[in-house]
Amino acid sequence: MKTVVIHQPDFMPYLGFFHRLLHADLFILLDHVQFVTHGSRSWTHRDKIKTVNGESWITVNVKKAPGDTPINMIELADNDWRQKNLNLLRENYRNAPYFAELFPVVQALYAKPCRQLAEFNVASIRMLMEWFAIDIPIVYSSEMQPKGKKNDLLVDLLEKSGANCYLSGVGAQGYYQPEPFSAAGIEVKWQDFKHPAYPQQFGEFIPYLSAIDLLFNCGVEQSRQILRNIQ
Repeated sequence: MKTVVIHQPDFMPYLGFFHRLLHADLFILLDHVQFVTHGSRSWTHRDKIKTVNGESWITVNVKKAPGDTPINMIELADNDWRQKNLNLLRENYRNAPYFAELFPVVQALYAKPCRQLAEFNVASIRMLMEWFAIDIPIVYSSEMQPKGKKNDLLVDLLEKSGANCYLSGVGAQGYYQPEPFSAAGIEVKWQDFKHPAYPQQFGEFIPYLSAIDLLFNCGVEQSRQILRNIQ
């Protein structure tokens, strides 16, 4: 059984993103599809952290582009968003138990000479994968001569990768059509993710933040254990 996950290259994703990768053999980065800037699907250039005032966005600034621009063609903005992001993290996590240990690695991420959003986001994903001890191959959809849209596109990528099992997030159930997967002999499994609670700053626990929140609060070893203990 070869299990594959397909997802956009989001910025410093939440814990459920890595829970899926933990149970996969290959990760296909869906980098050739349209970049979405607004609404419930607009996580490619932002995620949430916890502040003294509750959850707040941390955003990667990008240059303006036509609405149909693919993710892999989106360029990073030239303004000082990098330093603003680092200041935001420092201000809200400086008292977290593992901030001093991990923040230099985050600073190194922001110092990378990236020009494209996808390049920067993939670097953030690899950083978190290393901390979580997840070691699976990553390939880019843009390099796979992708064909089709929605379900047909997924099946095309899965067939080209040699997959016989597709592990999907439950958010895709709304547009899922079983016929293309059945015709290709690909089993579809739905992620069953129940967000764990863990020690967190600033009062009541808030789930579904960037995974960096878990790491700053619990450190690498405990975060790995928390991720693997999710039922």
